[in-house]
This record gives sequence, C-alpha cells and structure tokens, in this order.
Amino acid sequence: MTEISEKVKRRLFEILEVASIGDLQSRAFDVFIITLIILNVIAVILETVESLYLQFMLFFAIFELFSVAIFTIEYILRLWTCTIDNKFKSSSSRFINIKGRIRFAATPLAIVDLLAILPFFLPMIIPYDLRFARALRLFRLFRLLKMARYSNALKTLGNVFKEKKEELFITLFSVLIILIFASSLMYFIESEAQPEAFGSIPLAMWWGVVTLTTVGFGDVYPITPLGRFLGAIVALLGIGLFALPAGILASGFADEIRSSRERRIRVCPHCGKDIDEETSDEWR
Repeated sequence: MTEISEKVKRRLFEILEVASIGDLQSRAFDVFIITLIILNVIAVILETVESLYLQFMLFFAIFELFSVAIFTIEYILRLWTCTIDNKFKSSSSRFINIKGRIRFAATPLAIVDLLAILPFFLPMIIPYDLRFARALRLFRLFRLLKMARYSNALKTLGNVFKEKKEELFITLFSVLIILIFASSLMYFIESEAQPEAFGSIPLAMWWGVVTLTTVGFGDVYPITPLGRFLGAIVALLGIGLFALPAGILASGFADEIRSSRERRIRVCPHCGKDIDEETSDEWR
C-alpha cells in the first residue's frame, strides 16, 4: 500500500511541476492552470466595472468559487508531494515530514500559491468592512504571480535580478544618498521662499524623487536662482543615474539569454538529458 501511495505521490509531483518533454498529462495541467490564472486576472479587472459586476455578479461568484477550489486543491497537493524533491525530504520523519513541508511552504512560489487563495478565506476569519472587501478582490491579482512557475520570461527576469543584485543595490544606494543630500540642500535654500513645498526635508524629498526620476510633474519646483541651479544639476544627475540600472539589466539579460541558448544546445531534444552526461553514460 505504501508503494502504491509513493507511486501516486511521485506521479502527482511530476504532473504538478512544469511539464517535461513528452509528458502530455503534465502539459495539459500547465495549460489549464495558466488559462485559469489569465481568466482570473481578467475577471478581477472586469469586476471593477460596476455595471458589469452588477449584471454578472452570480457568474463572477461561481467562477471565483471554482477557481479557489482548484487553486486550494493544487496547493494542498503541492504541499503533500513536495517531499519527493530532495530539498524538502527528511530521513528523520519519513511519513509526515513536517519540517520539509514547512520549508516548502516558505519558498517564494509556495507563498504566492497561498496568497492566491487567502483573500477568499480571510473574510471567514476576520470581520471586515466594504473597503476591506474591495482590497481583498484586488489582492486576487497575486494569482498572476503564479505564472512565474510556468513562464520562461519571468524565470529569466528573476535570474537577471539574482545575478545583478549587488550592482543594482550599489546603484540604488547611490541614488538614495544623492536624494537625501539634494533634498537637504534644497530645504536649506528654498524653505524660506516656499515653506509649503520645502518646509522640511521630507517635503523636499518629493521634489527630489520627481527630479531624479526625470518625471517632472511641475507641482513643486525651486524659484530662487540658487535653487534653480541646484535643480538643474540634480536633473542632469538623474538622467545619468537612472541610465545605470538600465545598462546593468540589459547586460544581465544578454548574459542570461546567452546562457539559456548554451543550455538548450547541451540538452538532448528527445530524452531531455544533458548531452555530455548522456555521452559519458554510453562510454561507461
């Protein structure tokens, strides 16, 4: 009986994970979940149109119930089958493996899976008003993040941020230093002329953010000659500083795409194994 249970668990794990080459059941499940996620996002957007929501309220409610049921079953099955993965397996607790399942539940994708169903169950636990209900409906957009498991584009984006995190952190830290410094100087220069806009450093920071990001809303700007001179310098610095993250990310994407192509070349299209590994197996 245990062997049958392990076989079922392993097969469910294979279906729930991103489909491997030739696994039609897993591929069908991936397509179904991706379609359901997209339809959920469309439903959340359409629900904000009051006339549509009032006209199709029953349909939206039934669709939400169906979606939550599917996502809840998926989350429970992932929690049950996660111990097939060696990362969440524990030899000390073979049958229950609570520690392994807690480790799985703490992973980013598992948290996203939980956030996808949590807005439905929260009102049953916490008393809420209408504003809270509207917010919960918007929180359902977290279901879009479930696409990260199936989308190569999102995986590539995640890999780029992971590889370039140190460079991005240094750039953002530099921007923060310049923002504080420029806002402090502008407060000192403009606070007497415009106390309502530059009456404190936090107030001046709004001008600093808008200027450094080169958005320039025009609602807050310096009027003294020295303030305008400083504003021009900060605006020019903003153009240069915000070009840095773009260059870092562009370089990261180029490296990741190159690595991805090299990985595809090394993988056999028939069995999905590494060609070097397959060759070494044949030699043995």
